[in-house]
Amino acid sequence: MVFDQLKKIGELKKLQDNFKKEKITIEKRGVSIEMNGNFEVENIKLNPELGIDDQQEALKQCLNEARETIQKRLAQTLMSSGLSF
Repeated sequence: MVFDQLKKIGELKKLQDNFKKEKITIEKRGVSIEMNGNFEVENIKLNPELGIDDQQEALKQCLNEARETIQKRLAQTLMSSGLSF
Protein backbone atom coordinates (compact mmCIF):
# COMPACT_ATOMS: atom_id res chain seq x y z
CA MET A 1 0.00 0.00 0.00
CA VAL A 2 2.80 2.43 0.89
CA PHE A 3 4.65 1.41 -2.25
CA ASP A 4 1.58 2.19 -4.37
CA GLN A 5 1.32 5.65 -2.83
CA LEU A 6 5.02 6.31 -3.42
CA LYS A 7 4.63 5.15 -7.02
CA LYS A 8 1.73 7.58 -7.50
CA ILE A 9 3.77 10.41 -5.99
CA GLY A 10 6.58 9.60 -8.41
CA GLU A 11 4.18 9.63 -11.33
CA LEU A 12 2.75 12.98 -10.19
CA LYS A 13 6.27 14.41 -9.92
CA LYS A 14 6.98 13.27 -13.47
CA LEU A 15 3.74 14.88 -14.69
CA GLN A 16 4.65 18.10 -12.86
CA ASP A 17 8.13 18.16 -14.39
CA ASN A 18 6.67 17.65 -17.87
CA PHE A 19 3.99 20.26 -17.29
CA LYS A 20 6.55 22.84 -16.19
CA LYS A 21 8.07 22.64 -19.67
CA GLU A 22 4.78 23.71 -21.25
CA LYS A 23 4.44 27.41 -21.96
CA ILE A 24 1.46 29.57 -22.72
CA THR A 25 1.49 33.08 -24.17
CA ILE A 26 -1.50 35.37 -23.79
CA GLU A 27 -1.77 38.76 -25.50
CA LYS A 28 -4.24 41.57 -24.88
CA ARG A 29 -3.99 44.94 -26.65
CA GLY A 30 -0.29 44.53 -27.35
CA VAL A 31 0.55 43.46 -23.77
CA SER A 32 1.64 39.85 -23.47
CA ILE A 33 2.87 37.40 -20.89
CA GLU A 34 4.46 33.98 -21.14
CA MET A 35 3.80 31.58 -18.27
CA ASN A 36 4.95 28.02 -17.70
CA GLY A 37 2.95 25.13 -16.30
CA ASN A 38 4.12 25.92 -12.77
CA PHE A 39 2.43 29.33 -13.00
CA GLU A 40 5.80 31.10 -13.22
CA VAL A 41 5.82 34.21 -15.40
CA GLU A 42 8.73 33.85 -17.79
CA ASN A 43 8.26 36.94 -19.94
CA ILE A 44 6.23 40.17 -19.96
CA LYS A 45 5.91 42.53 -22.90
CA LEU A 46 4.22 45.89 -22.39
CA ASN A 47 2.69 48.14 -25.02
CA PRO A 48 4.21 51.64 -24.76
CA GLU A 49 1.34 53.02 -26.85
CA LEU A 50 -1.09 52.36 -23.99
CA GLY A 51 -1.42 54.47 -20.88
CA ILE A 52 -0.35 52.98 -17.56
CA ASP A 53 -3.92 52.17 -16.49
CA ASP A 54 -4.64 50.38 -19.77
CA GLN A 55 -1.37 48.44 -19.54
CA GLN A 56 -2.18 47.38 -15.99
CA GLU A 57 -5.67 46.23 -16.98
CA ALA A 58 -4.36 44.31 -20.02
CA LEU A 59 -1.64 42.69 -17.90
CA LYS A 60 -4.19 41.64 -15.27
CA GLN A 61 -6.39 40.11 -17.98
CA CYS A 62 -3.41 38.24 -19.47
CA LEU A 63 -2.36 36.83 -16.11
CA ASN A 64 -5.87 35.71 -15.21
CA GLU A 65 -6.45 34.05 -18.58
CA ALA A 66 -3.07 32.30 -18.47
CA ARG A 67 -3.74 30.98 -14.95
CA GLU A 68 -7.18 29.72 -15.95
CA THR A 69 -5.87 28.06 -19.12
CA ILE A 70 -3.05 26.32 -17.26
CA GLN A 71 -5.43 25.10 -14.55
CA LYS A 72 -7.72 23.60 -17.20
CA ARG A 73 -4.81 21.92 -18.99
CA LEU A 74 -3.47 20.55 -15.72
CA ALA A 75 -6.88 19.14 -14.79
CA GLN A 76 -7.21 17.53 -18.23
CA THR A 77 -3.70 16.08 -17.96
CA LEU A 78 -4.39 14.62 -14.50
CA MET A 79 -7.73 13.17 -15.59
CA SER A 80 -6.25 11.56 -18.68
CA SER A 81 -3.27 10.19 -16.72
CA GLY A 82 -5.49 7.68 -14.95
CA LEU A 83 -4.00 8.50 -11.56
CA SER A 84 -6.41 8.25 -8.66
CA PHE A 85 -5.97 8.65 -4.94
